[in-house]
Amino acid sequence: MRNTKINRNNRRIVRRGFSLIEVIVAVTIIAIFAALVAPNLLGRLTSAKQDQAQIKASQIAQCVKIYLTETRDSSLGSDFDLTVLVPKYLETSDDLMDPWGMPYQIAVPGNGREFDVYSYGADKAPGGTGDGADIFHGKDPKKAQQS
Repeated sequence: MRNTKINRNNRRIVRRGFSLIEVIVAVTIIAIFAALVAPNLLGRLTSAKQDQAQIKASQIAQCVKIYLTETRDSSLGSDFDLTVLVPKYLETSDDLMDPWGMPYQIAVPGNGREFDVYSYGADKAPGGTGDGADIFHGKDPKKAQQS
């Protein structure tokens, strides 16, 4: 009986945890997996922010149209300020901020429209390409003319 207790104790002592090689292999696999997945996730995050900005710009544009209807104004002045939409049409002034923390802008008149609600994009400056391109509500008239 005593021999079995010794054997059980010996087994516990022999196998305490992972070997250094097992840990290195596991970390290497995780690093390879992260290197393959991370670029795809970051690309989707940028695309999601751009989509979110365009949707929010469209919502703000709808609020402007409702404002015009309710106030019976036929057009906006060039000095129109989006903050007049808060709190009646938008809950807080945070609703006027784009995903990059900058306020949405309005241009009166717009490019081919009465007005444009837009965000400067990730570069937070007018113009830009790719991730830093300006984002307009609805379809961008410049892109619509090109296609």
